Amino acid sequence: MAKITTPLTKLLKTQSPIISAPMAFGSDGALASAVTAAGAFGFFGAGFLSTNELKSNISTARKNLGTKEGDPVPIGIGFIGWILDMTEQSDDPRLLNILAEKPIAIWFAFGTDLGKYIAQVHDYDSKRDHKTLIFVIVNSVEDAIKAANEWKVDVLVVQGIEAGGHGGSESPPLLTLLQAVVAAIPSGPLIAAAGGVSTGTQIAALLTMGASGVALGTRFLFTQESIYTPAQKQALVDAGLSKSTMRTLAFDEVGRTNYWPPKHDGRALLNDIIKDVEAGFDMETRLKKFDESAAAGDTSRLIVWAGAGVGLTNKITPAADVVQQLEKEAIAALQTQARLLSK
Repeated sequence: MAKITTPLTKLLKTQSPIISAPMAFGSDGALASAVTAAGAFGFFGAGFLSTNELKSNISTARKNLGTKEGDPVPIGIGFIGWILDMTEQSDDPRLLNILAEKPIAIWFAFGTDLGKYIAQVHDYDSKRDHKTLIFVIVNSVEDAIKAANEWKVDVLVVQGIEAGGHGGSESPPLLTLLQAVVAAIPSGPLIAAAGGVSTGTQIAALLTMGASGVALGTRFLFTQESIYTPAQKQALVDAGLSKSTMRTLAFDEVGRTNYWPPKHDGRALLNDIIKDVEAGFDMETRLKKFDESAAAGDTSRLIVWAGAGVGLTNKITPAADVVQQLEKEAIAALQTQARLLSK
């Protein structure tokens, strides 16, 4: 079978341009390593995990991939800027401790001063042989130019408004943003497209637009390795395409995670959390209803982060099967489109 080769597959030394996005509360070292083992590249989200918990996930990935202690481990870890602002001032700073484990890549997102942490990675790597690849999410052309020219990152993750989980609340749709960033930075860092992507056909289209890789989050929540709960996975399977998700801060408000930078919010499955907002309940009442639902095991207010493409998938499968299916679909689409050209 043919394979897809891009500058990003060469940089990451992978067989596929597919990336599993880092998802706090959704991904771990087992999922990341399963994606990498299948020929793509896997990330997991650091979230609020301690240094020891992060190291445990990396150890799991090492074991699953047969990587020796001390050797670079072919996965990535995603850090959220506002969480780093908390942890790096605590008695358990994460970033430098994790760099010592030699992950191939670090992914930064959602902070008011991400450049500070990117500079720490550059400085740390300047004193050793291993170079950590730096990914950063961008939600505008201005973000992309800053990340490319000031921060000197390796990969721009161009994230459209369709993305599940968190992102820029004013981000354009992915197709619009990707074309704008490619035009603005024609010879800058490599570009990975992200936002609502669920199929290999979509991956093929994004590659033809100038992306060197494609990052998928929600699609990898539909896997046996995802650490979403059975109830969350069932909610994903049951979701449709029509009005199944919404971008808002309402989920973070009741979940007590509303620390996002200005002009950021999150996309999750529509449920009674939104009905409570629409009913005009005040914050105290919404928090009470959310807590009572959680205590009772009621899933009507379960927070399930998911992208706009959630309805394109309807079953839970191994992560390796997802990679293989996406790659097969993407190759078939690229071959089909090539036949549209005539001599």
